[in-house]
Amino acid sequence: MVEHWRTFIVEKDFKFISQNGLNAVRIPVGWWIASDPTPPPPFVGGSLQALDNAFQWAKKYGLKVIIDLHAAPGSQNGWEHSGSRDSSQEWGKTDETITQTVAVIDFLASRYANSPSLYAVELINEPLSPGATLSSVIEYYKAGYAAVRRHTSTAFVVMSNRLGPMKPRELFPIASGFKRSVIDVHYYNLFEDMFNNMTVQQNIDFVYNNRSSQLNYVTTSNGPLTFVGEWVAEWQVVGAGKEDYQRLAEAQMEVYGRASFGWAYWTLKNVNKHWSLEWMINNGYIKL
Repeated sequence: MVEHWRTFIVEKDFKFISQNGLNAVRIPVGWWIASDPTPPPPFVGGSLQALDNAFQWAKKYGLKVIIDLHAAPGSQNGWEHSGSRDSSQEWGKTDETITQTVAVIDFLASRYANSPSLYAVELINEPLSPGATLSSVIEYYKAGYAAVRRHTSTAFVVMSNRLGPMKPRELFPIASGFKRSVIDVHYYNLFEDMFNNMTVQQNIDFVYNNRSSQLNYVTTSNGPLTFVGEWVAEWQVVGAGKEDYQRLAEAQMEVYGRASFGWAYWTLKNVNKHWSLEWMINNGYIKL
């Protein structure tokens, strides 16, 4: 991990981000960052220094930072990117996991509240229903919002919509009562069977029609801001050419550009070319 932190995302990457017209980075962190440098096994210390470095580079290159709590105690969705190695999903089932998560948010907000680069704190990434119940998520969002506000009145507070069975506006009742609140939605033309046999044009039409209407539904003049916090110019189409990928990326940027809080690509670097924003920019697939 030390070698990874030293080489994977470094200062020149923040310079690249700034030079290519992007203005912010959404940085995923795990809950164990709050107990760095000696987090509980099997997690290892060092991630806090990596985040500190990111804030320094963001300040140098005029970028904003969205801290995204990507892994919560007990795992909020059972997937590996939330810190679960056996698909277990225990977050929210006990008061302890919620209390512990709020403490992590309090730690992060306190540490970076005075940084000019702190733009937003995302309280949790992709809680999955029905395991993450609406009541537990709302309870946590209320406490997490209060924790951020103890340290800053200006940072936005981002609340991820649940994945799985849910109502797209289910967070509106609490989010509308919060100042500088944001609803995060993730749109992928992947991970669902309906995309398996779609053609190039059907995928692009889906973005312009279905995604557009989905985003419009959660974007209201008097409600929380909306953020397409994850999307990617990748799909299930086999044999698509460069122009096809360019059209997919362009369609998504056009539609997701209407989100009142903007969008974030997943991710900057990836071994899979189309998942790497850096590769897509350098090779002319995405023009910002």
